[in-house]
Amino acid sequence: MADELILAVIISADIFLASAAYCGSGIRIPPLSAAVISLVGAGVLFITLSLSALISGIISPEICSAAAFILISITGISAIFRSAVRTVVRTLSEKGDLSLKMGSQGLILKLYLDDTAADTDHSKVLSAPEAAALAAASSFDCAAAGLSCGALGLVPWRAGLFAFAAGLSAIALGNLAGRRISALPADLSWIGGVLLIVFAAWQIFG
Repeated sequence: MADELILAVIISADIFLASAAYCGSGIRIPPLSAAVISLVGAGVLFITLSLSALISGIISPEICSAAAFILISITGISAIFRSAVRTVVRTLSEKGDLSLKMGSQGLILKLYLDDTAADTDHSKVLSAPEAAALAAASSFDCAAAGLSCGALGLVPWRAGLFAFAAGLSAIALGNLAGRRISALPADLSWIGGVLLIVFAAWQIFG
């Protein structure tokens, strides 16, 4: 049970930071939208964990463990890289050296650089469809974690339930700490990537 809870907390780190960014930008996340975000992440984790568990029953444990560590490490490294890109973009934008005009670009690219881009109608309220788009774009970590951890003996339904609760809690905490977090000059989404890599190493080599 502890492993499922720890994984749920780790993958909710990005939700916490996104919620903080929304609060810092004056964008409200209603309860229904918060539930949608948490439900999508929990559902993706449950499905991918279940699929991974089935695959691990066919492939040897050694191969599954090695593949799990590689996949989750790639996910963590990509999160660290994304954080670095966001920090550079934010710094250049504040200095006036970079002007971002992404009106014709896809929503996925916008969300890669700025979590608050999901508020497409600029209403300062994240609707349920906008919340679903944000959750879908940010569910890659959940999918990678699920596909990676299926061979580690985690219980899919329990992990999904914990992920849903952790997501709701992360959004609530992000609303409380939003202005302080969003005022920091650096993007902190790298923390989730580091935690994923540490979790994978602990599960496989610990």
